Amino acid sequence: MKAIILTEAGSPDNLKLQQVDTPQPKEDEVLIKIKTISINPVDVKTRKGGGLLEGLQKNPLVILGWDVAGDVVAVGASVTKFKESDKVFGMINFPGKGKTYAEYATAPEAHLAHIPDGINYEEAAAATLAALTAWQVLVHQAEIRAGQRVLIHAAAGGVGHFAVQIAKHFDAFVIGTASAANSDFLKSLGVDQTVDYTREDFSQTLKDIDIVLDPIGGATTIKSLRVLKPGGTLVSIVGGVKEEAQSIAGDSNFTAKNYLVHSSGRDMEQLAILLKEGKLKPFISSRYTLEQMPEAHRKIETGKTRGKIVVNVG
Repeated sequence: MKAIILTEAGSPDNLKLQQVDTPQPKEDEVLIKIKTISINPVDVKTRKGGGLLEGLQKNPLVILGWDVAGDVVAVGASVTKFKESDKVFGMINFPGKGKTYAEYATAPEAHLAHIPDGINYEEAAAATLAALTAWQVLVHQAEIRAGQRVLIHAAAGGVGHFAVQIAKHFDAFVIGTASAANSDFLKSLGVDQTVDYTREDFSQTLKDIDIVLDPIGGATTIKSLRVLKPGGTLVSIVGGVKEEAQSIAGDSNFTAKNYLVHSSGRDMEQLAILLKEGKLKPFISSRYTLEQMPEAHRKIETGKTRGKIVVNVG
C-alpha cells in the first residue's frame, strides 16, 4: 500500500510517499480502506520533532495520522460491532500509533463509530480529533449545562468551530474569540458574542464566565482565569495550565486544568448522532491528496486555518 513516511523530524518535505506492507488486524481490530483523513496541529508538532514522535519512532517506519474515515475490509476474530463494507470513522490509537497517512490502517473497534447516513467521508474524517476534543472538554471535563456562559478561544479553528456548535447544542451562551475576518463565520455557527482579539482585550471586557476552552496557552490562559466566575472551569488543550495558572487557581474558587483528548468509540457515537441530526456541521476549508501532504502541512502550520483540512486518500 501507499503511505506517507516521515523520514526524519523537521520540514514538511520529509514526508515521503512510499510503498509499505498493508497491516493486518488483531483480534479486536478492523482493517480500514481509508477514504479520507483529517490533519491537526499535533501532526505538525510531531513532524517537527515534538508531540508524539518519540513513541512513533519505536517502529521502523514513522507514519503519522490519527483521524480516519473509510470502509471496513476485514475484521478480527473478536470484533462484533462492525462487519466488512461498513463505513466507519474515528480517531484511532490516540495518543499512540494511529498510522492513518496511508491507504489502509488497523483500528480497535472500540475507537470507531459508524458513519451516519447522509454524511460523506470528508465530513466524517473532519469530525474526529478536533470534534472529540471539543466534546470531551465540554461534556466530560467541564460538565457543560444549559444557560452557562462559555468562552471559546480560536473559535473559528478546528476544535473551536466544533466547540461552538456543541456548546449551542447544550443551550449555552457562547462567546468566541477570533479575528474580525471570522466574525460572520462565528455568527453562522451560533456564537452569541464575538470578540476580535486583534483589537479587544477580552480580559478587560468579559466577566462571569462559567467555562473557558483554551487552545492557545501562554498569556491567554492567564488572562482567561481573570474572567471566570466563582466555581468556573478552564480547560487548556495545549498544556497552558502551568505553575502560575495553578497558583492563581489554587488561590481562587475555580478549576484550571490541562486535558489531552483520547480515542473513544462511545464519544464518536455521540458525535455521529449530532452529525446525523444536523447539529454538528464540519467546515472544510481545504482539501488535498495523499501526494500533497507536504502542502497540507504547510497550510495548517500557518495557524490561520478556518475549520478543518482534509486529505482524500482513496
